[in-house]
Amino acid sequence: MTKETRMAQTVDCDVLVVGSGAGGFAAAVAAQARGLKVIVAEKEKWVGGTTALSGGFMWVPNNPISRADGIEDTVDAARTYLRHEAGNHFNAENVEAFLQEGPEAIAFFHEKTALQFEPASAFSDYHPDAPGGRAGGRSIKALPYRAQGLGKELNRLSPPLPELTFVGLMIGSGPELKHFFNVTRSLKSAAYVAQRLLAHARDLALYQRGMLLTNGNALVARLFRSALDLGVDVWTDSPVARLIREGDAVTGAVINTKSGDITVRAKRGVVLAAGGFPQDMSRRREMFPHDRSNDGHFSPAPKGNTGDGLRLGEEVGAVAEKGYPNAAAWVPVSRVPRRDGSYGVFPHFIDRAKPGLIAVLPNGKRFVNEANSYHDFCQALFAAVGTDAAARAYLVVDQPFLTRYGLGFVKPFPVPVGGNIRSGYLKTGKTVAELARAAGIDATALEATVDQWNKDIANGEDKAFGKGTTSYNRFNGDPDFEPNPCLAPLATGPFYAVEVVVGDLGTFAGLRADRYSRVTDHEGRPIPGLYAAGNDLNSIMGGNYPGGGITLGPALTFGYIAAKHLAEHSHNVRC
Repeated sequence: MTKETRMAQTVDCDVLVVGSGAGGFAAAVAAQARGLKVIVAEKEKWVGGTTALSGGFMWVPNNPISRADGIEDTVDAARTYLRHEAGNHFNAENVEAFLQEGPEAIAFFHEKTALQFEPASAFSDYHPDAPGGRAGGRSIKALPYRAQGLGKELNRLSPPLPELTFVGLMIGSGPELKHFFNVTRSLKSAAYVAQRLLAHARDLALYQRGMLLTNGNALVARLFRSALDLGVDVWTDSPVARLIREGDAVTGAVINTKSGDITVRAKRGVVLAAGGFPQDMSRRREMFPHDRSNDGHFSPAPKGNTGDGLRLGEEVGAVAEKGYPNAAAWVPVSRVPRRDGSYGVFPHFIDRAKPGLIAVLPNGKRFVNEANSYHDFCQALFAAVGTDAAARAYLVVDQPFLTRYGLGFVKPFPVPVGGNIRSGYLKTGKTVAELARAAGIDATALEATVDQWNKDIANGEDKAFGKGTTSYNRFNGDPDFEPNPCLAPLATGPFYAVEVVVGDLGTFAGLRADRYSRVTDHEGRPIPGLYAAGNDLNSIMGGNYPGGGITLGPALTFGYIAAKHLAEHSHNVRC
């Protein structure tokens, strides 16, 4: 924000974007590229929102990046899969917009901006055996990015979740993470990891921080760079207080800044992309059955994601979805004690699929295929305990597992684990019964569960829950273990456990809108001048989670769709 802007009480633009995650930046970049003047208003001091903390995958069927990698897919297959996954909440019009415009959006960003992608062709859909499902090829991610490319604006980029870094090093999802798991068993991996650590040490010496950005941090950095290159005006520390209406149309907003309130008049319209409501305690009590008292849910999302976009939309007649079977993308998380007495949140994406891990309830019994998606894991947890009981479980492993893979925030050998034991994060016992007593698990039942597990998997089959039976399960397993990369006995002490509770990767229940991202009112009519993207937009997945990147892929796509419509129409034209 310039000094002149700060001094003015009213500022004019074509498009105002509220929020700076993938959806907001996609809309801003695509609109500015079409000749519109765009302002992005971000509530926090950093840009990036939940996107900057994420794994960064984007699920876009038939995208050009995957096609160039040899993937053959069809719109019909993707449509069939989404119809199966969304069930009664399948929105044919909006799904069709996503399937038709998604590949075009990816091509635009890849060819015209600093946002460059790489394929993740081995990354399976989460239900690959469902009608239309695929064993890979629909997810992509942003290429890593050197932070120097942002110059002084790096200070306004959100840092990653510290619990997902190692001494400040961001580790890329996929092949790079596998190198870190294999560092003590492969010379190639050891050399790779040594090179990464040396480069990171140089960055720390020169810049006092890691400079190779990966995952969602790289995605946001590349979008931020693209916005800056095009001349988008990005305001931080600038929460939106209210929208402005003239007649039926939304024509701008009042923004609180450190220099006072500023009225922004948006000639074409306003895009709400403020990140949904993962930290809105009131709406969580209403929408999260396990969090009626705000003590059963632990989100890694930024603290500022308090439902501002939904509130702003509802104030001018918009409707937030309340009928989905799941209001958010659930993920099991563990709470990591920090030195200042607070707790971080570690999302358990991958460790659950590794061979030699089981998940049990406090009663000592298994309840799920541990290698299923994080969303499915939590749904199984709800089904097992009900929504009135505390939704918690324990991930249980033995010493060989911990040495090879670590567990949650605990890193593999040779990183010491004593600090995590002393903090109470990692429970341990010389025997299964001793571990159970330390963790508060029924000891007799846990011993019986472990004994049964060891017997059942002797022939490479999990007879109780089928761990390792799908391509998605096996993708996150360990190919060194045959015939099932997700199965190994729990036999060698000491034994370990980490408690997991329910968190989220973003909310599904957003504002209802049409295929052009135009927010609609109670009668389903577009509200002129008002659009939504990202998690402020109602998810086309119908409250379910079909694959890796089903929030960010649509976020990028519908931000792009909103920008196209804004460039072609003004808010006072009914289309």
